[in-house]
Amino acid sequence: MKTDHVEFVELNEDVSASPLWNADLAPTTIEQRTWSTWNIAALWIGMSVVITTYMLGGGFIAQGMTWWQAMLTILLGNCIVLVPMVLNAHAGTRYGISFPVLLRASFGTKGANIPAILRAIVACGWFGIQTWIGGTAIDALLAALWGGWTEIGGVIAGNPVHTWLSFFLFWAIQVAIILRGIEGIKHLESWAAPLLLFGGLVLLIWASSAAGGLGNVLAGTLALQTSQADFWAIFPAALTASVGYWATLSLNIPDFTRYAKSQRSQMLGQALGLPLTMTAFAFIGVAVTSATVIIYGEAIADPVKLIQRFDNAAVILFSMVVIFLAQLTTNMAANVVSPSNDFSNINPKRISYVTGGLITAVIGIVMMPWQLMSSMGAYIFTWLIGYSGLMGAIGGILICDYWLIRKRRIELAELYKTDGIYSYTGGFNWRAIVALTVAIAPVVPGFLRAATTPGGQVADLGLFDTIYTYAWFVTFGLAFILYYLLMSLKKR
Repeated sequence: MKTDHVEFVELNEDVSASPLWNADLAPTTIEQRTWSTWNIAALWIGMSVVITTYMLGGGFIAQGMTWWQAMLTILLGNCIVLVPMVLNAHAGTRYGISFPVLLRASFGTKGANIPAILRAIVACGWFGIQTWIGGTAIDALLAALWGGWTEIGGVIAGNPVHTWLSFFLFWAIQVAIILRGIEGIKHLESWAAPLLLFGGLVLLIWASSAAGGLGNVLAGTLALQTSQADFWAIFPAALTASVGYWATLSLNIPDFTRYAKSQRSQMLGQALGLPLTMTAFAFIGVAVTSATVIIYGEAIADPVKLIQRFDNAAVILFSMVVIFLAQLTTNMAANVVSPSNDFSNINPKRISYVTGGLITAVIGIVMMPWQLMSSMGAYIFTWLIGYSGLMGAIGGILICDYWLIRKRRIELAELYKTDGIYSYTGGFNWRAIVALTVAIAPVVPGFLRAATTPGGQVADLGLFDTIYTYAWFVTFGLAFILYYLLMSLKKR
């Protein structure tokens, strides 16, 4: 193992015969680390510009926030999640390792599969959600270009057959990209990012102009409120949802930063690409939705439905291309790369990155994304907050292990040895598993109540409901402290 004593560590021991190794999970070489600050920033622009971001601010306003309170909440949440994002990214950049391989240091060579699969299942759910939304965009485009499209008869599971055809078409396009591997995602994100920013800006200019100016638009955001709840009553859940939105990527960011040119590239690229883009695009969503009240007399929160109101075929086509790219760039990076590596980690010799991606695509359908997106309340209070509790606990253990316990030093070759220092007892570090389980336990009752409450928002909060409201923060803190204490006792 050689190091420049500054940033990079490269593997020089042959561990390719190990059952824990395959070409996809192997550390990147120095020559493979080519992603610049722009590539990392473009990655975040591509992932942030998506319909779920567009609709996020509107969801907060509907609960009772003003537009500027919603924007500040989203900005704060993304600045908070940026911290574990950068901290976890460091190991990927320094050692060239992916998320499930990094997990081996803290959870053990076999135990790593527990948090990796938890992360993968969430990604599968997100893959299904973004594919469903992308399918509706294709459905609307085909309906606008050919009047006979919507005449295709039949209904399945409450949705028209033509909607299902569009869903599976978008699904098939993504499967084709999965087969091209990780480098194709780098080029897709870098090429699409400027177009996505341009498309969002054009939409904002149109809305402001048609509604009589941005001042009118912002004044009209009060019409989007369907509840008059006090700001401080809904702020904790909204902040946790904002953090939870990217809590998944704060874990598996090493999957991308293992290709970064330097620590500066990954830190600066993420700082420039994530909080500002998320907040700006959420603002565009709020502003345009507010403008639709003035223009059409009703709030149209879904940009796909908005575009269907246009009567210019060229405008519809351009808009749908932008939406299609927005869904595609987000899904390919955020919801395919991690589970592909995570599933591969179960059996590296039999499951490749591509095979893992295909497993993700299938499970994404099985998780019924049309149900996960059934309402904004369920989306925010059950889906976003719910999985943030899982992700927070894993993140607390990862950061504690790398920064406090190991002080950024990992024996790279040992991560691929079944009898090495990271095999612990039978491949499992029980301390990490105990810390994970205990940290998650306090938020489970609140999650179950939210999941069984229509809309996800519980009216009379009990103790466990309040704890659940802060799910990511609670589980992150508990897991961090418990893991540190248990590992400190091990050293004595």
